[in-house]
Amino acid sequence: MITLCIRYRFNPDHLADIREYFETEQSVIKHSGGKVVGYFLPTDFAGPTDEAIGLIDIPSMAAYEQYRDKLAEHPEHKANVARLQQSGASVAMERSFITRTEPRS
Repeated sequence: MITLCIRYRFNPDHLADIREYFETEQSVIKHSGGKVVGYFLPTDFAGPTDEAIGLIDIPSMAAYEQYRDKLAEHPEHKANVARLQQSGASVAMERSFITRTEPRS
C-alpha cells in the first residue's frame, strides 16, 4: 500500500471553494479506485492558512496509473475541477508518495 499525499496551496479567501471541491471529489476518488484517508483544511490557530492536504491510499503504482486514468475521465471530476478553476481559488498541487509505518509490538 502506498499513500498519495497531495499538498494544496490556494488563495485563502476561497476556503469555502476548496472545502466544496474536497467534499465533492472524495466520492469520485473512491469510484476511481482510491481510498480516501482524509482531506485536511487549515485552521486559524497555527500555521499557514493557504495550505491543505489530501491523503489517498492506493494498492500499488500500477493501480495508481489506472486510478489516474479513471479519475481524469470521470465527468464529475471534470466538472469539479472546472468549478474550482472558475472560483478564483488559484490552486497549486504538489503530489508525492508516502508510506505508513506501524508501531512495533
